[in-house]
Formats: sequence, structure tokens, C-alpha cells
Amino acid sequence: MADTKDLSVILDAKIPIVVVESPDERRVLALLLRFATQRRLAYFEWSATKGLVLGGIEQPASTGETRCQEPLEVLQHIASKRGPALYVLCDFHHYLDNEPLHIRHLKDIALGHEKLGNTVVLLSHSCKVPPEIGRLTASFSLRLPSDDELMGLVRRQAQAWAEQNNGQKVKTDGETLKKLISNLRGVSHADAQLLIRHAVQTDGAITESDIPEINRLKFELLDSEGVLHFEYDTERFTNVAGLANLKRWLTVRQNAFLKAENDRPRGVMLLGVQGGGKSLAAKAVAGFWGLPLLRLDFGALYNKFFGETERNLRNSLKQAEMMAPCVLWMDEIEKGIATGVSDNATSKRVLGTLLTWMAENKAPVFIVATSNDISELPPELIRKGRLDEVFFVDLPDAEMREEIFRIHLGKRGIDTTAFELPMLAQMSEGFTGAEIEECIISARYLAASREAQVQQADVQAAIDRTYPMSVLHAESIASLRTWASGRTVPA
Repeated sequence: MADTKDLSVILDAKIPIVVVESPDERRVLALLLRFATQRRLAYFEWSATKGLVLGGIEQPASTGETRCQEPLEVLQHIASKRGPALYVLCDFHHYLDNEPLHIRHLKDIALGHEKLGNTVVLLSHSCKVPPEIGRLTASFSLRLPSDDELMGLVRRQAQAWAEQNNGQKVKTDGETLKKLISNLRGVSHADAQLLIRHAVQTDGAITESDIPEINRLKFELLDSEGVLHFEYDTERFTNVAGLANLKRWLTVRQNAFLKAENDRPRGVMLLGVQGGGKSLAAKAVAGFWGLPLLRLDFGALYNKFFGETERNLRNSLKQAEMMAPCVLWMDEIEKGIATGVSDNATSKRVLGTLLTWMAENKAPVFIVATSNDISELPPELIRKGRLDEVFFVDLPDAEMREEIFRIHLGKRGIDTTAFELPMLAQMSEGFTGAEIEECIISARYLAASREAQVQQADVQAAIDRTYPMSVLHAESIASLRTWASGRTVPA
């Protein structure tokens, strides 16, 4: 009932124009109808498809020749009718963009409010108020459902499914229900109902396997405009060789991030050579904590129009908050906010927007930023308080290389007992994890060409033909390792 009270306060204040931004149109219309009924106001709804109708019963508002189908007609009608009355215009924002006549009519209605007593509600998923009527306008947004309300929606959907299936109960468990409720935060009542129905109706059960699909559908409902990407496939740390310090760090802070209200971990920076496993580690953080993974694409972020790049970033960060709790992966962050002689005003504004959000954000969004060259990054981004720690992902040692061979051979169904893994690890000194994986792929091609199984000799031949990054870019990697020594925590 909090929404009803908040909306009543605004409407009772006699503000002539109220903007309501919500994807849950039916819920808003029901609230407005209830308000009009309680205040004994005439209540009308308008849409481009139905014209002006009596709210609640959708009958024509008058018996005249016109039903005010056109936007100009409905504005003229409101401006000429004595109230008090409440008029709801659905999706009217389309008719305010570069339409000075419509804007002027709305302003006339607002200025004549004391005389006529008509209040106009502009209802849409999004509505930019023209500056001409900004001072005459108030905004209202529906509150998002609480955990108790979400649990009530789950119970109603479970009851509906049971009625359709001869009284069978929906199967689930308490831990999975907690995860479901946690991942439904940030969506409207209507969207939450849709997501719960999807989980229940498929097989009459809410299981752990439903959570990733719920997160993907939730992300699609938020409309990322191509800047923020939902990574459906996360990883387990069992598929990541080494990184023992990072794993311990995350284990200690897992409960604090998921349950604490204050002093929640903010995020980490993963610095290292290309192909060293930073991206895999970012995916593993989400998989380890059981959270949705979002990737911010800095390449798609930039726009040639002034101010659009910052708006894209703000929208992406807002969507991340709505997906919380989640992991926000900023891959190769230096490409988006690098500072240096070639820096421009846009990257500085992007950096300012990001730093402000990092300082003010209260939602459980854990940042995993990856970088190949930290010298390009501004010091204010990586200081304590912005991010919790900077980890250096070095080239794998012999033990790690052996584990990487074991992981990638096993992922491809190849029996590792037929290989001398210590020898392969010794031969691949200086190789990154990505280069080791590519050697196994090349060995499979070689074996397939003679219609045989992959053998030790095939992998060794692939290693011999590979020139790793540690050789091709020996100077830059040595410089990076020197810089990281004493400045970062080994992952």
C-alpha cells in the first residue's frame, strides 16, 4: 500500500501534471483508478489505439462524433472540460518530442488547473519532460517489490500451478528459494511474476538450474542497449589453475558481500599478461559466488554525440544495480578510461562518472576489472576505497602449467593418464594458459588429419611450433612483472 500512499500525496498536492515512469502499466492504472474512486473524481484513460475512454470500463468518454483519437484532440478536450477529473495519457511521450503545439496545450492545461481542476498523468516506461512544463510537473515511480512481496508472488504462482496439475506441489528447497528471491530484486511486480511463472511452469519445480536462466531473462527485461552484456556461461574455480591467493581472498569475503549491509567488498583489479587467465578468473568469481555476471563493453560505450557516452555508462551502471547482487566485469578497462598524452575530454568525463558511481553506489555490485597495462590507468581508480585489491596474474609456473594441461585435456574428453604432463609443463615454460589451450587444439587437428587419437607427440609438436607472448613481447612483459613486484598481490 506504500505506492498508493505516495501517489496520493502527489495528486492531493494539486500538481497539474504528474509523470509516472513504469513498465507495469496495469498496476499504475489500478492505483490511479483506486485514487480517483476514493476522491470521487471523474477518471479517463487515453491511448493511441483506444482514444479517450472512461477508466476502468473502457467505454467511450462521450457520445460525440470524435473519441479524441488524435493527441491534439485529447489535449483540446481536457483544456475545455471543467473538472475535477483525472486524465491518464498512456505512451504520450512520443507526441512531446519536437511538438511545440502539444507542449503548449499541456502548459495551458497546467496553468488553468485552478480554474478547471483537471490533472494529467503521463504514463510510460520512459518520459522526458519538456523544459517548458518542467516546473509544473512532478514525477512518481512505483516501488520495487520487497522480499516478502516476492515470496508472496512465488506462493501465488505455485498455487496456480498446483490447481492446474491435480494438486501437485511445486518442488523446491529453502536455499534455492532464497537465491531466487535475491535474483528477482530490482524488477517490477509484473516482471517478477513473469520470471517466477517461467521457472515454475516448465517442470513444476524451482531448482538451482533455474537461477541462471532467470538471471538471463531478467537482464533482457532491463534492456541493455548493447553496452552491457549478460555472460550466461560462468566458470568454476576448479577449472582455473593456480590463483590460490585470489581464491582465499574471495572465500573470506563471500559472506560479507552477500549478507553484510555495510563495509561490503567493492571489487578487485586483475593485472597480467594477455592470455594469462584474467577473463577466466572474472568468470570464476561469479561462478564461485553463484552470481550473475555482467560484462561492460567499453568499445560499444563510446558514442560520437556529445554526452551520449556518459549516458550509456550511467545507464549500464544503473542496470547493474538492478541486477544486483551481481559481478560487473570491466574487461581491459584501460581501453575505456586510459589517461595519457592522447587522452580526450570524453574519457575524462567517463572516468568522472565511473568514480562517482564507485564512491556512491550502495547496491551489491562486485567489480572485477581486468587490465593488461596498469600504467595507462589513473591512480584515483585503483586506490584503496575504489577497489579493495590489485592482484597480479603472472605467467603460470610448472605446477600450474601441468594443471592447465590436465584441465583442458579433460574438458575435451581426452584421457590424461596417457600423457606425461610434467614433460609437457617443462616444454611449455613461458606459455600462458591460452597458449597451452591452443596447443591442445592444434594437436587435435593434427590427430584428426590422420584419423587417430591425440597423443603426447602431437601436443609436443604443437608446443615446438608455438612462439609464446613471453618471447614475442619479452621486454614489455618483463617491464610489467617488474612494476607489479612489490606493488600488487600475487594472484
